Amino acid sequence: MKRSLAILFLTGCCAIAQENPTPGNHAPASGTSWRKRYELGPGDVLNFSLYGRPELSRKGLRIAPDGTVSYLQAQGVKLSGLTIDEARLAIEGKLGDHFKNPRVILTPEEVGSKRFTILGKVINKGVYTLERPITLVEAVANAGGMETGLFEQNTIELADLDRSFLSRNGKPLEVNFRRLFLEGDMRQNVEIEPGDFVFIASNITNEYYVLGSVKTPGRQGFSPGATVATAITRRDGFSDKAWLDRILVVRGSLQKPEVHVVDLKKILAAEEKDFPLQPRDIIYVSDKPWSKAEQILGLATEAFISSATASWVNLNVNPASKTNSSSP
Repeated sequence: MKRSLAILFLTGCCAIAQENPTPGNHAPASGTSWRKRYELGPGDVLNFSLYGRPELSRKGLRIAPDGTVSYLQAQGVKLSGLTIDEARLAIEGKLGDHFKNPRVILTPEEVGSKRFTILGKVINKGVYTLERPITLVEAVANAGGMETGLFEQNTIELADLDRSFLSRNGKPLEVNFRRLFLEGDMRQNVEIEPGDFVFIASNITNEYYVLGSVKTPGRQGFSPGATVATAITRRDGFSDKAWLDRILVVRGSLQKPEVHVVDLKKILAAEEKDFPLQPRDIIYVSDKPWSKAEQILGLATEAFISSATASWVNLNVNPASKTNSSSP
């Protein structure tokens, strides 16, 4: 494994990106992918040696959390964000005051900085190291697949694919989990990038979310007869900036949601009936006026993703999270 990692670094990740993949087995790769330019980061382990001075070799030096590493007189050199060649030049520059024309040989021993997280209804939840390029389907498979349960003596999947998501840099990607995992649409099979967050939602939860300009945004257990007005009351009411004229209710799939616009002012004035809720609804209260649902649907979706993730972590993850490897 260590030898294969070194070959990967020395030949350049762009070579991986240029390989001809099996046609139709995944979505197009990102143009800014780490496969084009592999940058070192905290957790990567490197081997150093100085040409002609074997006694000065140092193995197993790990890049510190602040992105630095020390080798001989080159102390605290910032390597995070650099390629292998750029890191080598940086070390040589620091050693130039102590050695004549130093030629540093730098090879990777262990990849530790490129990670992604997968939580929710998969067998093995946790943080995984990206030791090689993988797709979303591979990520779920490496996590043991989706959880199943028994219902009326039949085995069923516990995942809610309509509410599952892949978040990158805090933004949800347009990935349709239902079409990927149930219909085999490999155009949805995106490549995993460092820092990605995959969440497989549960189809057995009986709750809804009240988000945006309310005093205590978050998830709320569903009860028969729940309405928009009672839901907001149960989350301690509105914040000072809440705009009551139009409240958005998002229902169904995140990819093709059913949206409803509710005028709470008219409801509170008894001019309209209160809007009944269903399990897994998202109620979003804006702090600004809006006219079309499309204007704030993205904000509602992002708020749901953030809240769903935080709720799951608070309920299921110990303070010391377990790190897994994506290799077989």
